[in-house]
Amino acid sequence: MSTDQALRIVATEAAAAELGRLKAEHGPLELFLSGGCCDGSSPMCFPAGEFRVGSHDLLLGEVGGCPFYVDAEQYERWNRPSFVLDVAPGEGSGMSLEGLHDLHFRLAVPTAACDVESAAQQ
Repeated sequence: MSTDQALRIVATEAAAAELGRLKAEHGPLELFLSGGCCDGSSPMCFPAGEFRVGSHDLLLGEVGGCPFYVDAEQYERWNRPSFVLDVAPGEGSGMSLEGLHDLHFRLAVPTAACDVESAAQQ
């Protein structure tokens, strides 16, 4: 993975811990940033292979050993931001696995590159 790709998506310690718990329960996982259906523009977590990744989807990188995808056109419209994956209490309204634990993944857009690097080191 290139350095550029590694800094496009990072996870907080809490999000990485939840991904670890979900992997222990469900096996390999993948994440996809939904484009507004179901749960707005929220990260969705699925067992690997359950979500059909298309040729128009972009691999932003990996978090907790899980690939993280977004629609390439949507990512371009957003001017190629970097994201920090976090987790918060309360079930989301989508079909994402962490909802089983009354949690939901969320994204933050760091205010500076150092915020991304800091989260990556957690």
